[in-house]
Amino acid sequence: MKNKIEYFFDCSSPWTYLAFKGITDLLKKKDFELIWKPILVGGIFNTTNPSVYEARNNPNPVKEKINYYFEDLKDWSNFRNIIINHDGFGEGFSPEVFPVNSVKAMRGAFMFLDQGNIKNYVNSIFYAYWTDGLDISLEENLIKIVENLDVNPIKFLNFIQQQDTKYRLKNNTQELIDRGGFGSPTFFLNENKMYFGQDRITLIERQL
Repeated sequence: MKNKIEYFFDCSSPWTYLAFKGITDLLKKKDFELIWKPILVGGIFNTTNPSVYEARNNPNPVKEKINYYFEDLKDWSNFRNIIINHDGFGEGFSPEVFPVNSVKAMRGAFMFLDQGNIKNYVNSIFYAYWTDGLDISLEENLIKIVENLDVNPIKFLNFIQQQDTKYRLKNNTQELIDRGGFGSPTFFLNENKMYFGQDRITLIERQL
């Protein structure tokens, strides 16, 4: 029986960008089915992990920890061979908006999932936000992305407003909550073994 890995993801997280690169690279080395599960991580924070919002509203940063965080992010981005421009404080650095409302971008993932081109779309969304620093909540930026992928922007905008599309994103998010997930990125190996965080891909590879 072929191994299956479910990838629950929201493009608003830099660690999920690293996970995207890591899991797609692993797919080149190992034989498994990758099941894409777009979610809205804010829905999870609202339901099961409100401490994220509490920390943002009442920041008490430890300088040493922050310095380590961004150095770690830099090391991992070098390891994954991607560029992540992120200072986390919105002081003129990329991305221009953080945190970002990713709901439209994540709804759009289902169009490309149905068309069999989700990897290119997700890569473009991640690159636009985390490398180029574009606000992916804006339709004008999403239009540029989908046009570069040869998708009609009018069809795209209509698709992300459909009730069924909204349900699909909501259902994936609720599914992750029901299965014990609490953030992005989250993986499930063969439906039952959960891994949280992009650095767990090493453990997934060992299990495979």
